[in-house]
Amino acid sequence: MKRMQGKVVIVTGGSSGLGAADAALLAREGAQVIVTDIAEGAGRAVADRIGGEFMPQDVRREEDWARVIDRVMTRHGRLDVLVNNAGICLVGDIESTTLEQYRLLAAVHGEASFLGCQHAVRVMKERGGSIINIASIAALRATPPVLAYAAAKGAIRALSLSVAGHCRDKGYPIRCNTIFPGVIDTPLVVPVVGANFPGAGQPDDVAAMVLFLASDESRFVTGAEFVVDNGASARLAA
Repeated sequence: MKRMQGKVVIVTGGSSGLGAADAALLAREGAQVIVTDIAEGAGRAVADRIGGEFMPQDVRREEDWARVIDRVMTRHGRLDVLVNNAGICLVGDIESTTLEQYRLLAAVHGEASFLGCQHAVRVMKERGGSIINIASIAALRATPPVLAYAAAKGAIRALSLSVAGHCRDKGYPIRCNTIFPGVIDTPLVVPVVGANFPGAGQPDDVAAMVLFLASDESRFVTGAEFVVDNGASARLAA
């Protein structure tokens, strides 16, 4: 039996990078994967390649979340896993970042993850499920060149803990955990750190952690934080 057999999964931002790797691995393990993205052409290509479905979605829009979640429930009758992965990154420190840029990063990461968690809890609270929020080690250490990105990812960290605590207090069989990737070789990260950054991880390194948290193997894990950075943050803190 494959580890995700019979499970229905949404992966946001699934058109490339971490999202595409997550979607592919979950599909190989038997999940019915719904890829969502604002980039419709690339998103459909990923969904077609893995035998999944594509739904267009701007994660900043509540109406898009309601439409996607409701369509999944109508088609499949269940949602077992939500991977809140969609994201962007802009370079800018405290002096150069504009308010518009700060608000954009906050919307794409923090607000979108809030909306995803809220709608997932709505449909998962009876039968259970797993919410996996993708943050970044930028939320765990000083990263002055990407201030708005780090702040938005920090909001995801706090959100995840509160969602996990709420579900436990309410008796909902929902797990909510956070992954903090380090420098991973993706189209999001390469423009920021450069194509030849030493020691960069691969998208599958993060996807393996997503698979664990999506599967029943992590049934006793919630409110937890998983750093996937090959020890980079530990070395920098030393």
